[in-house]
Amino acid sequence: MDKLAIISDIHGNIPALESVLADIKARGITRIICLGDIAGKGPDSDIAVDMIKENCEIVVKGNWDYFMTECDDNKTILWHRKKLGQDRLDYLRSLPMYAEFFMSGRLVRLCHAAPDDVFHRVQFAADYEEKNTLFKDPKGGNNRADVIGYGDIHEAYMDSFEGKTIFNAGSVGNPLEIIQASYAVIEGEYGKKENLALSISLVRVPYDIGKAIKLAVKSKMPGLESYIKELKTAEYRGKL
Repeated sequence: MDKLAIISDIHGNIPALESVLADIKARGITRIICLGDIAGKGPDSDIAVDMIKENCEIVVKGNWDYFMTECDDNKTILWHRKKLGQDRLDYLRSLPMYAEFFMSGRLVRLCHAAPDDVFHRVQFAADYEEKNTLFKDPKGGNNRADVIGYGDIHEAYMDSFEGKTIFNAGSVGNPLEIIQASYAVIEGEYGKKENLALSISLVRVPYDIGKAIKLAVKSKMPGLESYIKELKTAEYRGKL
């Protein structure tokens, strides 16, 4: 059987990314797909982009990756853009919105937030109808996915819909549920349209949060206090 690791929302947190990549390697998984938000929030967007380019077979665009290339009137974004440099910005701009393939007879479609919109946020607590919209064909046809995987909300979960499956890979670098990095593993027959066994699992990986905080402090990045609080508590800075 083939194994795919699905990672998302790195947000420039290198200690978290290193720990997740080490765990993936220890499991013997060699194919990695990234669901975006490589850059922003954390201090090392440039290193994160380089590591994702080196290690990931497929990468799709996240909302923060979009901000990096399209927003030029925000001080926080401009700080990260300066670190990224033009070549990395061009790479982020070139990323596709989604990836899809057959695995064990299921059409798997992977995206950051929704296949046709990096800003279409579907929370864990969303109702059936809202989650069900993610299965639609982004090209407007009838090619509905059997499995949808996404990132964006920094909260890993899995759910089923009348034989279809939806999962969120959570966040590598900015988890907002527990203070451990998370990613997903899909196991099955890659590229096969024959209906065979398929499994999806969610993995939690502890990492050196203290080191991540030291790197953030050293960088003098914007939004430092909010970022540190999120790493320490897994509580979203915008939560009332």
